[in-house]
Amino acid sequence: MAIVEIKNLVKRFDKFVAVNDVSFEIQEGETLGLLGPNGAGKTTTIQALLDLVTPTSGSIKIFGKEISENRSEILGQINFSSPYVALPGNLKVWENLSIFAGLYGIKNPKQKIEELAEIFKIKDLLPKMTSNLSTGQMTRLNLTKAMLNDPKLLLLDEPTSSLDPDIADKYRKLLKKIQKERNLTILYTSHNMLEIEEICDRVIFLNKGKITDNGTPQQLIKKYGRKDLNDVFLAIARET
Repeated sequence: MAIVEIKNLVKRFDKFVAVNDVSFEIQEGETLGLLGPNGAGKTTTIQALLDLVTPTSGSIKIFGKEISENRSEILGQINFSSPYVALPGNLKVWENLSIFAGLYGIKNPKQKIEELAEIFKIKDLLPKMTSNLSTGQMTRLNLTKAMLNDPKLLLLDEPTSSLDPDIADKYRKLLKKIQKERNLTILYTSHNMLEIEEICDRVIFLNKGKITDNGTPQQLIKKYGRKDLNDVFLAIARET
């Protein structure tokens, strides 16, 4: 079952074409890597999935329904995490999480927050002011926030970029465990190709708003005759 269906997606900003006739699907329980250099169109694609930007043309279906016609229903079942999105710094960590729990209509929010804080190892951060968190701590908070509503679709934009290698490794293993337990569907962007090889079932390469290639990491490594996905990334980016 396709959880996400994007067909002929185009997004123009005046004369600039950020996304140019992009089509792909994400199957239920799949972790799909969306890769490409800066400016490739990854963020715009994610913003379109979150209904933050209106496509110039094309269609987006999530859970088999048009996002534009079923916005509230769909957004209640997905979530998003990025270290580049700031949460209000004048609130304590538990207050930020409580507000989002309220927005999602979470039953027993205090219990849910405590459970997730234990899973993501941020219990000690709950009473702290959000403005006092380090970049890595903010990343952990964003990941915790993203699981509040038990999403069926999770959009992760560079989710471990601010974490040290040890913590990032633990979070990747935790995400893989959660994904398997819940049959969670994930769209994952990262510039860390070793991370992509570890966590993604399939990848799509974007450049200048267009899909340039796709396949499993191992299929693409074999196709391009490279030693790893990082070398594939360099080859694709430099060819286009």
